[in-house]
Amino acid sequence: MIIYEVNLTVDLGTADEYAAWLRTHIAHILEIDGFLDAAWLERDTAPDGSDADKIRWTIHYRLRDRAALKIYQRDHAPALIREGLDKFGEHLTATRRVLQPAANLQPQPK
Repeated sequence: MIIYEVNLTVDLGTADEYAAWLRTHIAHILEIDGFLDAAWLERDTAPDGSDADKIRWTIHYRLRDRAALKIYQRDHAPALIREGLDKFGEHLTATRRVLQPAANLQPQPK
């Protein structure tokens, strides 16, 4: 399993409109082969407070494997990213990273 993480920082004035678009965007991505699910998370303000006037979201997409991610990045991502930038580009920033679980740890019984 692979986690494809998208970190979004959105202007407050655009956040509601962007959230409505993002719900549809995520639903579309989840229809692509290899995507298992997605989690929409809220992030805290940056430690220096530089983004206090923004909304901060992280989307974690879980994918079956790295091959599915590569297909997504090659065949789907460029157009999907462009769509978001064309609609909201001046009102948001986005960064992406790929996470691969190394271990699943559980608390030890006492």
